[in-house]
Amino acid sequence: MRLQLALALLSSTAFAAPISIIIEGGDFDRRDTVVEFKLPSNTKSANILNGEGQSASLQIEPDGQAWFIERDLKRGAKKVYTLGNGGVPEFAQAKAEKGAITLRVGGKTALTYRTEKTELPVDRPNVKEVYRRGGYIHPVLSPGGKLLTDDYPADHKHHHGIWFAWTHTEFDGRKPDFWNMANGIGTVEFVSLDRTWSGPVHAGLTSRHRQVDLSAPKPMTALNETWNVRLYAVGNETKKPYFIFDVEVTDVCATNLPVKLPKYRYGGIGVRAPGAWNGKDNLNFLNSEGVTDRSKGDKNETVGRWAHLGGLVDGILTGLAVLGHPDNVRAPQPQRIHPTEPFLNFAPQQAGDVEITPGRPLALRYRFVVADGAPDKVELDRLWNDYAHPPVVKVVAP
Repeated sequence: MRLQLALALLSSTAFAAPISIIIEGGDFDRRDTVVEFKLPSNTKSANILNGEGQSASLQIEPDGQAWFIERDLKRGAKKVYTLGNGGVPEFAQAKAEKGAITLRVGGKTALTYRTEKTELPVDRPNVKEVYRRGGYIHPVLSPGGKLLTDDYPADHKHHHGIWFAWTHTEFDGRKPDFWNMANGIGTVEFVSLDRTWSGPVHAGLTSRHRQVDLSAPKPMTALNETWNVRLYAVGNETKKPYFIFDVEVTDVCATNLPVKLPKYRYGGIGVRAPGAWNGKDNLNFLNSEGVTDRSKGDKNETVGRWAHLGGLVDGILTGLAVLGHPDNVRAPQPQRIHPTEPFLNFAPQQAGDVEITPGRPLALRYRFVVADGAPDKVELDRLWNDYAHPPVVKVVAP
């Protein structure tokens, strides 16, 4: 009986039809496109093969969430892949360091996420303890190794690389400000690092923060916050190398009270670019609508699908772009640009009141594209289309 059962299992395994993964290009030409889809749970990471002999590494979570990079698929075309059993080297890596997690791809460092509160800069002695914080990204580096973010800048000491906080709020009858830390009525605290991972398609981390109301009789957490940061193994082998990483922020009410975000000019995700771009003429701005006039952003007069900040660092032209997801609240979101400082903020509440209520989290998604050289509007539009309108994937299981 045992022999018959074993033969039956062997037969069913040997002759079972393989899982087919069908990808459709849709309305856009696809090139080096991040593809995400769902497979049956507990499918092991592998490579995938198509009828043209092309192979790609497949990264799979235990719940079946899967990713691979589609190298070339024309508009309206489709490909059919099947699961293979080839090796999947970890091309993207997350490395734990003291008080930080560094994400690398192809051996190059792209960014560092700060867990513990960072040390105050020794070259800026007027920075007070109240400005110290963790739970943000700095530095971001270009593929050529150029520094593209700043931390504790002298003119806005509460700016920290890529960070997140709400400014003008209403909570429990008070108005805490989690952004302007010097006011002493609100702050953002790092809580925990839930996990990190490396893989053939992406490396990343999941962490938790809390936005704390310090204007209450006792410090009171208003929002619990989750960050998912994911750096993709893409763009490293092109003529003009680039890094792509996602930052996804989800805010959940920590009490049975809502957090209201009345209409205001800034708050949410912030980007502070390097000191080399400080000054009216040292930073070049471009957004998806072709806006280059920074005063429009300062006057709350521009919205867009993406925005690019660029300039010279050590004599080399470089830059980074922020792509907003169309599912974000108030998308396409208003973009606040400082007229003389290298600062960018996607501020949804600038377009009208936003409210975070118990049981209804607020999730915001942004993709960053980092590359040396001048911005290419056509390329940034292409990358935004990949992000906003990804290829359709159908999984056909036996």
